[in-house]
Amino acid sequence: MEDEAKRAIEAILMVTEHPADPALLAQLTEVSIDEVARLVGELRAEYEADNRGFVIVEVAGGYRFQSHPDLAPYLERYVLEGQTARLSSAGLETLAIVAYKQPISRAQVAAIRGVNVDGVMRTLEQRGYIAQVGREPGPGNPILFGTTPRFLEALGLSSVDDLPPLASFVPGADVVEQLEAGLRADAAVEPEPEPEPEPEPEPDPDAHQARTDPPDEPGDQ
Repeated sequence: MEDEAKRAIEAILMVTEHPADPALLAQLTEVSIDEVARLVGELRAEYEADNRGFVIVEVAGGYRFQSHPDLAPYLERYVLEGQTARLSSAGLETLAIVAYKQPISRAQVAAIRGVNVDGVMRTLEQRGYIAQVGREPGPGNPILFGTTPRFLEALGLSSVDDLPPLASFVPGADVVEQLEAGLRADAAVEPEPEPEPEPEPEPDPDAHQARTDPPDEPGDQ
């Protein structure tokens, strides 16, 4: 019975499109969830001992087959050859903001990026990486977005808690101090504005009159 349950789990993982829920595997094979975990562990050990090109991983709360990490260069050649549907840098930046700040509204993402993100958000939603998860209890009740199980599958994560901490991407205090010092130095050497030209003196109307009046004729009284 144990061997049959193990073979059944292996067959299910072979055909499933999404990570198989351990509870569902337990129900289908009529064993406990703990037994499912033990049988999956045995399968992993067997594949490793046989030096197979695939492994069983736990992502998005379930089990699935995945290529062996050592073979990533070969998979990159296969997958990236002729690929044209990769996310743009704007898409990756927006997806990262949603992943780390979720739940988050479209306006909040735009405020962080400093540009309009309507088109990028629609693309991410159409590809299944983000989805609507609720509404903010504020003026207008804007829609809030979060990542999906497809996002976890693409990154090979069990949950968003497995994302690397943001602190690893923030520069250290010494780097920030150097940047601030550079900004202060730039401000100190800012060129002084050129002096405005002095206004020309206004013409004297009396002098103009003296130049334009004709001289008195002889004999005029």
